[in-house]
Amino acid sequence: MNLLHTMLRVGELQRSIDFYTQALGMTLLRTTDRPEQKYTLAFVGYGKNPEHAELELTYNYGVASYDLGNAFGHIALGVPDVVATCNQVRAAGGVVSREPGPVKGGSTLIAFVTDPDGYKIELIQR
Repeated sequence: MNLLHTMLRVGELQRSIDFYTQALGMTLLRTTDRPEQKYTLAFVGYGKNPEHAELELTYNYGVASYDLGNAFGHIALGVPDVVATCNQVRAAGGVVSREPGPVKGGSTLIAFVTDPDGYKIELIQR
């Protein structure tokens, strides 16, 4: 078994594609439009399945925002340089919601960014 993808519902598909590709360096892998069912999917990632897990960005026609609730935590990305990645996110118009620094009680360097729909993404320096 392997992890295939995580699905996030988004309010504006192109805005989300731009964030994940421009601010976080992912690639748009494929899209599927289902007008009869009133949704469009866009898969983004750093490589194609089955070697790499992907994000499925789901836009439901006419839905601009979602209540994120409090059960979902965050997506984590391993990055070579947390500070440089935060600068890349800012340059693309993204939001750094926790500046780079050591994780509480440890020495691993982390930061958090927030995507246009409010989802948290943890950046972990590898």
